[in-house]
Amino acid sequence: MMKLNIQNTFSKELPADKILENSRRQVVDACFSYVTPKKTKLPKLLHVSEELLSSLGLTKEDTQSDEFLAVFSGNEVFENTHPYAMCYGGHQFGHWAGQLGDGRAINLFEIEHNQKQWALQLKGAGETPYSRRADGLAVLRSSIREHLCSEAMYHLGVPTTRSLSLSLTGDEVLRDVMYNGNAAYEKGAVVCRVAPSFIRFGNFEILSARQNHQTLQLLTDYTIQHFYPEIASEGKQKYLDFLTAVRDNTIEMVVHWQRVGFVHGVMNTDNMSILGLTIDYGPYGWLEDVNYEWTPNTTDAQNRRYRFGNQPYITMWNMYKLANALYPLIDEVDPLQAILDDYESLYLEKYQQMMRHKLGLYDTKTTDSLNIIAEIEKTLQLTETDYTIFYRLLANITKEDTTETALNKITYSFYDTQELKGEVSDSWKKWLTTYIKAINNETLIDSERKEKMDAINPKYVLRNYMAQLAIDDANNGNYQLIDELYQLLKNPYNEQPENEKWFAKRPDWAKNKIGCSMLSCSS
Repeated sequence: MMKLNIQNTFSKELPADKILENSRRQVVDACFSYVTPKKTKLPKLLHVSEELLSSLGLTKEDTQSDEFLAVFSGNEVFENTHPYAMCYGGHQFGHWAGQLGDGRAINLFEIEHNQKQWALQLKGAGETPYSRRADGLAVLRSSIREHLCSEAMYHLGVPTTRSLSLSLTGDEVLRDVMYNGNAAYEKGAVVCRVAPSFIRFGNFEILSARQNHQTLQLLTDYTIQHFYPEIASEGKQKYLDFLTAVRDNTIEMVVHWQRVGFVHGVMNTDNMSILGLTIDYGPYGWLEDVNYEWTPNTTDAQNRRYRFGNQPYITMWNMYKLANALYPLIDEVDPLQAILDDYESLYLEKYQQMMRHKLGLYDTKTTDSLNIIAEIEKTLQLTETDYTIFYRLLANITKEDTTETALNKITYSFYDTQELKGEVSDSWKKWLTTYIKAINNETLIDSERKEKMDAINPKYVLRNYMAQLAIDDANNGNYQLIDELYQLLKNPYNEQPENEKWFAKRPDWAKNKIGCSMLSCSS
């Protein structure tokens, strides 16, 4: 039997839904509803994150037990636990959507291990009171993407929720992938997600919108006590310090997104973690060609609200909505506004520092480095250039390079070298001339600078076409590529010459393929 140190806090310390019936409805005066995962037809464990096991006090032997499969596929409730779904609201694409909640996520229990608290949650384990018109299930396609991406982001050093396991359910799930009336059955799956907490901005928004200020204060006090224990102030100042801490964590998260070229795709306030973690891996993607206007979400294709270049400002917009939700606890506008007013300058400071490090500029004067950053952001968009490959290859440029030899070292990052002519070529040569001059003024020798640059510019990321290859194989009953990509992405900054085939630009066949270029929220 699995030995787990169950220490449920959320369900013990916060008010539960008084109605126990699992029916779609508005849930009032509660932070969650008790539910039971749906039993599946023929569960099969496909993959487990071995690194995460030990963090939870589990062993590899545990994963081979019938109990592990049963609990983490939703077929059995672990002894003395009571699964539940959270109640929250949210702003979706800029508009208040009212109650949303865990429509297909069921929280199993919380674990304490090595003085750390973890919440474990099944995604795709059946309907809840918050499922609205949906079935609460998930398909293999989206579950593979979430499982691999959660762990890939962790190893990239990006604040994120994690994924313990990926299981087939044995059930078929009907989905309309592109929302065009062509629904089809797909393999059902369940992912076990792990995080210190899955509380979102929306948990606070729904309580504030319903003017349930007593429960709003309970939830905020709970969150501070368990996840922001460094806050020692009292009264209104405690809640202002809380908003400040959430702001800082959120900025840290989005700077990391920009560093690795990650595009979330659905930055609604219900998809914003109160801990500053990347949460809800839906139609995400990695920037391949450098296009600040790109969004991976088909639903966002027209307005591009959640495009790569807009992510920092959407997080700021979302912070305003969180501040509005917390206002009843503070009842003063000016101190809240002061915290929000600092967002942009704090973000720009961290972003610029991150970009200097991506470029290997540690000693260059601030004014010069800002000009270099601004110019490379423009130059990269003159021709289709691979974001990940360009920054990785940039570290190979040395102080002795000429403009021509430097250009040769980054040529592999261009999708069409025929475009490197005329004004495009002149712009690249002009920037490289400035860059070579800058690194010649750096005190680090070439090898030291390359080592530092390689430590923050990944060589391998989970490109959409890579995930799609694993999905295609899995749909045909072959699950080996899931583990191959998992192993690759555990060391994204290492050279891994044996895996050089994955250090490649998006292939032509993937440019406009469903699942590789853009994705829907259908999962």
